Amino acid sequence: MSKKIRKKVSEKAGLPPGSLVYIGAEKQQKHLIELISYTDSEYFFYSSENADEVLKKINPAHQSWFNVVGLTQIETISKIGSYFSLHHLLLEDILNTDQRAKSDVYEQQISITLKVLNKLENENIEYEQISLVLGKNYIISFQEKEGDMFSNIRNRLNTTGSNVRNKNTEYLFYRLLDHVVDSYFSILEKLGERIELLENEMNKPSRISVNKIHELRRELIIIRKNIYPLREALNKLIKDDAGLLSSETERYLGDVYDHCLIIIETLETYRELASGLTEFYMSTVSNKMNEVIKTLTIISTIFIPLTFLVGVYGMNFKYMPEIDKPYAYPIVWGIMLLIAVAMLVYFKVKKWL
Repeated sequence: MSKKIRKKVSEKAGLPPGSLVYIGAEKQQKHLIELISYTDSEYFFYSSENADEVLKKINPAHQSWFNVVGLTQIETISKIGSYFSLHHLLLEDILNTDQRAKSDVYEQQISITLKVLNKLENENIEYEQISLVLGKNYIISFQEKEGDMFSNIRNRLNTTGSNVRNKNTEYLFYRLLDHVVDSYFSILEKLGERIELLENEMNKPSRISVNKIHELRRELIIIRKNIYPLREALNKLIKDDAGLLSSETERYLGDVYDHCLIIIETLETYRELASGLTEFYMSTVSNKMNEVIKTLTIISTIFIPLTFLVGVYGMNFKYMPEIDKPYAYPIVWGIMLLIAVAMLVYFKVKKWL
């Protein structure tokens, strides 16, 4: 958690439950309210920074998707909450971007808060909080950051005869959730490619490889931190929707839940592979170090007897009979070479070389 987010949390300490305080990155966010109103034969889109203007465009006879971009304008969020009769605890959760995925069922509404993962150009993973609220004939989505992550679904809504256009907002709720979960698949696919590249690099590991493995494990932790709570939130919706969801929608959500299980299984496999890469690197480094130590030890062992002979004949005694011999010097050299060769042969027989 960043210092700025910690500061926001500390500012909220002591306030009564349901107090609206934005908890997130301290930066100016673009604020925009969008409305898509549709039936199987009609489509209407309107956007504005003024919430009142957009709320006036809502047609109760149509299905409506109300999208809010940016969460730092507390007054706007409060106004939208009052219009749709959103529970104050739900609004509090929407404004807290540092919480785990969760779902709640209210008297006439269902909500789920979750994280969307995006892969940046520098290969880092960025996540953004999305909150979805499903009511009768409407959906409200709250985006933390600017960006049209649901562009494909918008395009389908603008296409006459498409499934999402012909069905109710429960189906749109499912499609939005399914799209978020699919973003995890695309991230895992790229991480899988990186693992394969790292496995190839392990033939000649380097310090750079270690840094890549560390970054990979960090990103896997981020995904794990977000996907497990999402699984629990979906399971809660399926088992306890207070009769607000049709059996067909429950089956659709069950499909999304199954996708979460697949992601978790893939994630655990990647974590084991990443751990294996770390262990392989440490083993390779250790083996290289052992080889270096073995080589130095063999060299030192060979020179021990040679050093002894040199030391003996390097003593300054007055009477050393070998010194007067004409062939003493080459004989000593021959003995030293013979000892060295004999030791090398011995090491080879013992398979130490």
